[in-house]
Amino acid sequence: MRARYRFASAWAVPAEVGAVADVALDLAGYPSWWPEVRAVARLGPDAARVLCRSALPYTLDLVLEAVSRDLPTLEVSVAGDLDGWVRWTLTPAPGGTRLALAQEVSVGGALAAASVLARPVLRWNHHRMMAGCEQGLRRRLGTPGVSSPRPAAGR
Repeated sequence: MRARYRFASAWAVPAEVGAVADVALDLAGYPSWWPEVRAVARLGPDAARVLCRSALPYTLDLVLEAVSRDLPTLEVSVAGDLDGWVRWTLTPAPGGTRLALAQEVSVGGALAAASVLARPVLRWNHHRMMAGCEQGLRRRLGTPGVSSPRPAAGR
C-alpha cells in the first residue's frame, strides 16, 4: 500500500535570487537555520542523508540527490521514508525573490496506513515544517517579517 502526496506553497523574501540559492543549495547548513531538519550527512557531491521531524513524533529518514542546480529550478529526488521529488523555483520578484515549492512524494508502510485516517494531520505536519523553513530562511538571510507559506490545493 502506498499513499501519494502533492504539496505546493510560495512566498517571497527580500533577498536576491543568488543569495537564496546559495542557502538552499547548502544542505549541510540546513540544521543551523531550519529547525525541523535535525541532521544532514553528506553521501557524495550530489547526495545527502537528511533527518527531518516536524510537530508529530516521527523522524523521516531521507536521501536527497541533486537533479537540478540550475536556476531558476533547484530540484532533488527523495528516497527513504518518502519517495519522489522536491522542486524549488526561484524567480526575481519586486524587492527580492519568490520561492515556489512543488513536491510529489509517496509513502509506504506505517505512514501509508496512517494516511487512510490521518491525511489531514500529516498535511498539517508538512505545513508546519514549511513554516519553519520560511521563518528559518528569513532569519538566515537576515530578512525581516514572517508570513506563513500559502499552501496550494493538493491531495
